Amino acid sequence: MSLPIEPFKIKAVEPIRWTTREQREKILAAAHFNMFAVAADDVIIDLLTDSGTNAMSARQWAALMEGDESYAGSRSYDRFRQSVQDIFSYEHVIPTHQGRAAERLLFRSLVQPSQIVPNNTHFDTTRANLQDFGGVCADLVIEEGRRPEIVHPFKGNMDIGRLDEILKREGTARIPFVMLTLTNNSGGGQPVSMENVRGVSEICRKHGVPLYFDACRFAENAYFIKIREQGYADKSPKEIARELFSYGDGCIVSAKKDAIANIGGIFCTNDPRVAERAREYLVLTEGFPTYGGLAGRDLEAIAVGLQEVVDEDYLRHRIEATADLANKVAGHGVPIVQPPGGHAVFLDARAFLPHIPVEQCPATTLASELYLEGGVRSVDIGSMTTGADPVLLVRLAIPRRVYTHSHLDYVAEVILKVWKRRDTVRGLRVIYQPAVLPTFGARFERVPAAAAAHA
Repeated sequence: MSLPIEPFKIKAVEPIRWTTREQREKILAAAHFNMFAVAADDVIIDLLTDSGTNAMSARQWAALMEGDESYAGSRSYDRFRQSVQDIFSYEHVIPTHQGRAAERLLFRSLVQPSQIVPNNTHFDTTRANLQDFGGVCADLVIEEGRRPEIVHPFKGNMDIGRLDEILKREGTARIPFVMLTLTNNSGGGQPVSMENVRGVSEICRKHGVPLYFDACRFAENAYFIKIREQGYADKSPKEIARELFSYGDGCIVSAKKDAIANIGGIFCTNDPRVAERAREYLVLTEGFPTYGGLAGRDLEAIAVGLQEVVDEDYLRHRIEATADLANKVAGHGVPIVQPPGGHAVFLDARAFLPHIPVEQCPATTLASELYLEGGVRSVDIGSMTTGADPVLLVRLAIPRRVYTHSHLDYVAEVILKVWKRRDTVRGLRVIYQPAVLPTFGARFERVPAAAAAHA
């Protein structure tokens, strides 16, 4: 078989409410064309994000019943810490309520105003949190990672030469640490090779700066290394992950991704001084260090999910199902980020709607059209998240263990219907944009026909 069946059985189902195009037109207008403002009940297939939208396993649901809700020193924290250290191996393990809280702990503990943090590509919440502390983002992804059409096995790689240059030029006074995002979400869910991780680590060691991973989708990255990088075919995803993290000094993780949980985050470090500062801030904003804003039952679910996510059958199915959706639309000429990433299919909005200028928001427009056509919710990644002259992408992020192949076939049909009528699509214009993380709260309106024709 070219595509494996789902490596799980379904024990509970949730009904999908069908809507008509006429209903969706009214819904979208009321939401000001922002997908975040559309009610979940009005969505047929929800690919807005894979963050916290996962289906937990029977073992995870069973683990919830073991949750120890003690305020301090709960046994659920002990199981959580042991599971985290089994994969990441870092000495200090601090739970948080989600990934962006872990980002804040990291930046508050290490970043001073005007300091620079290099990354392959900062995600939107990472960028916003860093800038909130007065830090400066430096995106150093390789050139292939900036070009959606190019096929490269590890387009998430960091440009090691540029990293070396910026560290030589700025020094440790301005660069407190280096980050590496696995996989590179803003760049199309593209993986980073083990060779690149080692190279980045060596440069960091040479200049005396720590290396921290944004490891939200570490298991998917490990599987890509297994199938694409020489020397790793016979290693398990867990073994690959362990080697990968051995080259760093710590990590931040959203447990809502590759821990297959609905809530939670993790901050790990080997530096006791950083851990002490982080815990002090944690008590102020999240809770005691052995629960960090989470219930004991959530800690239990994460502990189990971290072990399930490195299962090779699960990862094979997830990566191949994503690729199958991508290839079905790309085979008809739909421009996507190539090769397909692990957690999502990314449509190249500029190439999909070349007649719509950047100021008329082609990515938001395309996301709106997918919803209008078939009730599929996606998200604009680029025009409101990554600064000047961004790559304009529409991300269709696939929740873990939620949708079957037939659901994704339906998504492919919707994309292809919009592709066939792409020349008739009119753009949008921004009528309101929040100062912080505008993606979540921006409002749009349809460009008048006359203005669209002029553009």
